[in-house]
Amino acid sequence: MNRQLTRLAVVAVVLLGALVVGTTYWQTWAAPGLADRQDNAVQRVAQFEIKRGLIYPSAEHPLFASDRVKHVKGQTLYFRRYPAGGLAAQTVGYSTPGRSQAGLERSMNDYLTGSNSNLNTVLSTTLDKLKGATVKGNDLVLTIDPKVQQLAMSQLGARCGAVVALEPATGKVLVLASTPTYDPNRIDKSGYLASLAHVGENNCGGPLLNRATAGKFIPGSTFKMVTAAAALDTGKFTPDSQFYDPGYCTEYGKPVSNAGNPDQNGPEQFGHVNLVTGFEHSINSVFCNIGKQLGAATILEYAKRFGFYSVPPLETPVNERAASGLYTKNDKLFDPKHPETEVDPGRLAFGQERLGVTPLQMAMVAAGIANNGVIMRPYVVGKIVDSGGKTIQTTHPHQLGRAIKPETAAALTSMMVLAVDSGTGTNARIPGVKVAGKTGTAETGIAHTNTTWFVCFAPAEAPRVAVAVVLERQHGFGGSIAAPIAKQVMQALLARR
Repeated sequence: MNRQLTRLAVVAVVLLGALVVGTTYWQTWAAPGLADRQDNAVQRVAQFEIKRGLIYPSAEHPLFASDRVKHVKGQTLYFRRYPAGGLAAQTVGYSTPGRSQAGLERSMNDYLTGSNSNLNTVLSTTLDKLKGATVKGNDLVLTIDPKVQQLAMSQLGARCGAVVALEPATGKVLVLASTPTYDPNRIDKSGYLASLAHVGENNCGGPLLNRATAGKFIPGSTFKMVTAAAALDTGKFTPDSQFYDPGYCTEYGKPVSNAGNPDQNGPEQFGHVNLVTGFEHSINSVFCNIGKQLGAATILEYAKRFGFYSVPPLETPVNERAASGLYTKNDKLFDPKHPETEVDPGRLAFGQERLGVTPLQMAMVAAGIANNGVIMRPYVVGKIVDSGGKTIQTTHPHQLGRAIKPETAAALTSMMVLAVDSGTGTNARIPGVKVAGKTGTAETGIAHTNTTWFVCFAPAEAPRVAVAVVLERQHGFGGSIAAPIAKQVMQALLARR
């Protein structure tokens, strides 16, 4: 009898194993091929029989994505709804009855539908199918703070721009705001997509673009953080290195003027200064001359250390993120083989040339400086929870690499603090908090129209948050337009318990 029971148990285990392997194959490896068959009617109906997992912040409110139930001809079907509307639309994305997907809804679809290869999920899904019960997907718990996300969105308002906030020590994404936004609940409505094509102040582009991760903007003087990092880290310059500023530097026999100052007529002129003062007041001629002495190759090498020329890692779809670097006129990433002859080092040094950078990348630069020179992998999915509330995956901090030495990061931090205390970034000052920051105002080729930036972290002595703010087509300077937004976001994040 015992031998028969043993044989029966072995058979049962083998059958269960075969079922698990077979289910894993069809749900994991074969699923992409089936999903690509748009004419598969069974597949189209079956997807709505799965109760997709929720997407929500750690506070579980508000829900970024949930399901609504419909009963059709005796079948219980589930369709997506987005209670938070456009609050984080470009990051969360959408999943429509027409099988169109974007954002996390697309890149994390296997987890949301319970078709990932995690053993607990496979067993749970298999048992649900055997019982004829509804298959339930896993929930995504995001790191975004919804209150501060809402604040960032309201501060951007109707303008085209983005705000990114990171936790420097971990890479955790706290804010990922992009405006204009859209309502994912309406994405499959007739004519809605077409209506989004020309939304935004000054007609600067559609809301489907995630400007925080894929928008490529001229960085202007925020790139001076990278140039200063290269200058100090190589040992070719010190904070006390001396310069003479006549109001311009000479590039290829032509004068390149400092930026105009809203408080003066014409370009600024500072005379004899050191590197600290050059950074504090964002003097273009100082950085132009640093660039010529360092060379474009060295500056680009340090940019790569901070993450330029690589698509920043994040859980969103790879085609919804962009690499930062030099770009050609036809929008192709340009990594020069001979930078000494192919790149203008002076203009590169103060953030013009052909640079295109994302707000996420610039937030990573600030966070890297704040984190003693170490760049952390950014992440927006904090953990994944199964339908029973059990955590099946937790995201842990991961170092991408060291960009600069700790002493370089310390020197840069001091210079960034001075820029906020008494330089171009005074509009970001917070009473009782040391803020380290850098303004940026990039010319666009349109008269009196700029791309405005502010990139920062705080508290400077023990950083808890790094922020990057960008706004397109503005009539003013980064210090007056972007810095106040960064201040509001920093204050809100620092006030959290």
